[in-house]
Amino acid sequence: MARVTALTLREKKQSAERITVLTAYDFPTAQLMEECGLDCILVGDSCGQAVMGRADTLSVTMEEMLHHVRMVSAAVHQPLVVADMPFMSYQVSPEQAVTNAGRFVAEAGAQSVKLEGSARGFGPAIERILNAGIPVMGHLGLTPQRIHQLGGYKVQGRSRDAREQLVRDARELQALGCFALVLEVVPADLAEEITAALDIPTIGIGAGPHCDGQVLVTHDMLGFGRRAKHAKVYADLRSAMGEALKEYVNEVKSGAFPGEEHSFS
Repeated sequence: MARVTALTLREKKQSAERITVLTAYDFPTAQLMEECGLDCILVGDSCGQAVMGRADTLSVTMEEMLHHVRMVSAAVHQPLVVADMPFMSYQVSPEQAVTNAGRFVAEAGAQSVKLEGSARGFGPAIERILNAGIPVMGHLGLTPQRIHQLGGYKVQGRSRDAREQLVRDARELQALGCFALVLEVVPADLAEEITAALDIPTIGIGAGPHCDGQVLVTHDMLGFGRRAKHAKVYADLRSAMGEALKEYVNEVKSGAFPGEEHSFS
């Protein structure tokens, strides 16, 4: 099948086809996602928490993100690969932003990038990236790179002023040229309002059922990560892997493994 592109996602919104997005950080996971027909893979800076054991995303570096994006890009031929721009990779200047976005495409094989924040804060950076021919996915609501300013992982957009500002921010990101918009941890009715107001697709995470698509951190939905309210656990792979590891330890200690069938003459 043909590669999913930024334009494809806009076409899916127009045809009312829901968009499927998950995070991936390695080759075998991304390969399996392609086999399952996933539309889009986000190589998120959530890898800092999901696979590096860090308390937040703030210490994830460009070099670490490039490493993960390369692995994912090598695995897939159909899903759109979106590289998450990590903290301080685009905040310093528009020149820094376009240079790092270009590295994700030229060095690591991504087809687009995502960055957190409004046009008020990062409009010039987004414009420079778009002018370089790199599609940009926006991200509003709970923006984990600003947790110290937000006071933690809290629902955003609950007050009237905050709601109105998020709607304005969403419209401005669309006007700049973003091809899609992640809405994270906002009230479901606000996400519905923003989704109806935009021509570009919204991708929800903790934003209710009315967005044009959904994204989850894969480790959360497979039972490895946080037990967040918005993250449905589809399989408890942590327990399954734990049982397999225990069985291996017991068989090696007892001499049951390796057996004759696992040995060479």
